[in-house]
Amino acid sequence: MADRSALIVRGGWDGHQPVETTDSVIPFLQANGYEVRVEESPAVYTDADYLAGVDLIVQTNTMNTIEREELAGLIAAVRAGTGLGGWHGGIADSYRNSADYLHLIGGQFAHHPPKAPKDQLPGEQSDNYVPHTIDIVPERADHPIVAGLTDFDLVTEQYWVLTDDYNDVLATTTLAARDFDPWHRPVTTPAVWTRQWGAGRVFVCTAGHRLEVLDDENVRTIVERGLLWASR
Repeated sequence: MADRSALIVRGGWDGHQPVETTDSVIPFLQANGYEVRVEESPAVYTDADYLAGVDLIVQTNTMNTIEREELAGLIAAVRAGTGLGGWHGGIADSYRNSADYLHLIGGQFAHHPPKAPKDQLPGEQSDNYVPHTIDIVPERADHPIVAGLTDFDLVTEQYWVLTDDYNDVLATTTLAARDFDPWHRPVTTPAVWTRQWGAGRVFVCTAGHRLEVLDDENVRTIVERGLLWASR
């Protein structure tokens, strides 16, 4: 019998497969004792009575908008102890219209470098799939989200995020400075982090562009552990 409650809020850009990726975590949540509710809009965040009983919000909602009352409800729930977690643009590029959302999450997608100059590419999602390494921060290697994991390689979008030092960064990735890039030196940016907000916990993993990336053994482990860690 489920003794915990999880809310999945999904939507936005279909290229991130919000339905397929969230459907893939539902069995894991159910196996860990969660009753799972799925919503296709952040409108549910206005239901304060319902959110008060939610232990975990999993958000996969990219490049969307959020109303002031909806965001206020989300922030209030996290401050009161509801956990919030997600991956890639579904959490780190959700609501570009809101500085308060950025403040809650602690990181905003800024760029994913293409694998060659854009005028040499066909204009497909794979234009931005570059080989890169996710580096576990040595000082945080004992954190339950990354414990036992080592640095690992991916070929997918490599997120450059704008962030702050309130985050507890568990893993990073370093973007190269190539001849055709406008930046002049490699840039290291957070790839996995947590954030304490009031009584609530926030978890973000920037890998997870599509289901095949979420299915990477390391990414799946981090996401599953991260969701459980964030939960009330």
